[in-house]
Amino acid sequence: LVVDDDADSREVAARLLEGTGAQVLTASGAQEGLTLLRTRRPDVLIADIGMPGMDGYALIKAVRQLATHEGADTPAAAMTALAREEDRRRALDAGYLAHLAKPVSRDALVAIVSRLHQPPRPA
Repeated sequence: LVVDDDADSREVAARLLEGTGAQVLTASGAQEGLTLLRTRRPDVLIADIGMPGMDGYALIKAVRQLATHEGADTPAAAMTALAREEDRRRALDAGYLAHLAKPVSRDALVAIVSRLHQPPRPA
């Protein structure tokens, strides 16, 4: 699930991931992303930080407060133009497991999603 209010950034990220065979959901804002996360249960969440209204920090806080069966433990990465070390630390402290600086390369995005994706365990 890629959540970004910037249509170009959202679509580039989706195309990069789809090019590797991933099935990608997109959302143009945090509220839409939260709804998709709860109903579609994606394997990984990639979210922009600087979105109007509910920003990426509020989004990850809301995700982490969900029940486990609703997606609280969904692996998540921040993908943002906020690229200073303190921005990276703030994203990780907020609940993201990784931080990607925009513009993100295909290799970096695919590597982070691959690292965060946890295949289902056999029952």
